[in-house]
Amino acid sequence: MNLLASLRTALRALRKNKLRSLLAMLGIVIAVGAVVATVAIGQGAQAKVAAQMASLGSNLLMIVPGSIAAHGVATGAGATQNLNREDLTAIERELTTSVAAIAPINRTGAQVVYGDQNWFTQVQGTTAAYLQVRGWALAQGEPFGREEDAAAAKVCILGKTVVDKLFPDEEHVLGEQIRVKHVPCKVIGVLAAKGQSSWGQDQDDVILMPWSTVVRRLVGTQSDAVSTMMVSARSPEAVDDAQREITSLLRQRHHLSETAEPDFQIRNLAEMQNAAKENTNTIAILLGSVALISLIVGAIGIANVMLVSVTERTREIGIRMAVGARGRDVLFQFLTEAVVLASVGGVIGLLLGAGISRWMASRFDWPTLLSPPVMAATMLLAGFAGVVAGFYPALRASRLDPIEALRFE
Repeated sequence: MNLLASLRTALRALRKNKLRSLLAMLGIVIAVGAVVATVAIGQGAQAKVAAQMASLGSNLLMIVPGSIAAHGVATGAGATQNLNREDLTAIERELTTSVAAIAPINRTGAQVVYGDQNWFTQVQGTTAAYLQVRGWALAQGEPFGREEDAAAAKVCILGKTVVDKLFPDEEHVLGEQIRVKHVPCKVIGVLAAKGQSSWGQDQDDVILMPWSTVVRRLVGTQSDAVSTMMVSARSPEAVDDAQREITSLLRQRHHLSETAEPDFQIRNLAEMQNAAKENTNTIAILLGSVALISLIVGAIGIANVMLVSVTERTREIGIRMAVGARGRDVLFQFLTEAVVLASVGGVIGLLLGAGISRWMASRFDWPTLLSPPVMAATMLLAGFAGVVAGFYPALRASRLDPIEALRFE
């Protein structure tokens, strides 16, 4: 019996019992749909986490004040401001082989006003290196430089959210004067939109100003203390070297012995990125495992239906053998029926999974990435499940005695 004739016979046999065939396919439909949808959702989640982490910057290290113990009392992390601009200058000057850029950050909240519009936002005092460290481009205008920082110039760069709140009907904001707290400030740039961070913070709800402007004019202090330093290593491979060298330099500058606890902390954001990727990978694997289990359940359903079909068609099998059909012809026929059953269910499941992925993307604003290799592999698995599920029933049919099969009622 050739393949085309086997396909026609298989389709005719499946059409005779449409409801039973549909119920047998249901397990495969659900399994394939679940595999496609879960993989698409998992890969979309990985892409979203990667994009959010990339928006923070590349090869990042964050240096923050640590805990200090004095007279038996230990302060909490960040309770003392023991990092300063001189530490930053030393890192910038001495660690050029591993450090690409470093930026100080001092933050304060401020009410900003333009005309009859106002908004409360976060103001960050920093240097021009901040844009390089964060990998943050300007949509309009230009950054401030060392001269503006040295002169505590009244200039600022606005995030997209702040622009939308203060200038709802104006397209061009460069050169406009806004008031940050009590300080008039000229807008010299607008940041490109970055969206939310991985912890849900709106990164565009920010104003950047020269570090000295925030510290001297807004906060009103003459201290050189820096609350945070953000460091960009020259490459992913240089991150560990940069962390080790910065630790050594700061311990030396702060006169700490080798056994003393450091009075600063260095947070490796690359490690946080890797941890986030591992978490999403674990979730994707778990979802895929559940979907594959449902594929096994679907295969068992096909095996059950094929066994029932062999029993019901015993007399038909006997007639085929009586007119010359060989055992391998019967085996091939029932295997073809099982594979067709699984393949049709696989196609329906493929369409269902893709539809669910698209629906979730539009309904819940959740990123999904349909993977053609995964879809093709899932279809092959569905076909393989049909072969495995149908082999025993087909083998049982091929070994029937023609005379006993003809007597079967």
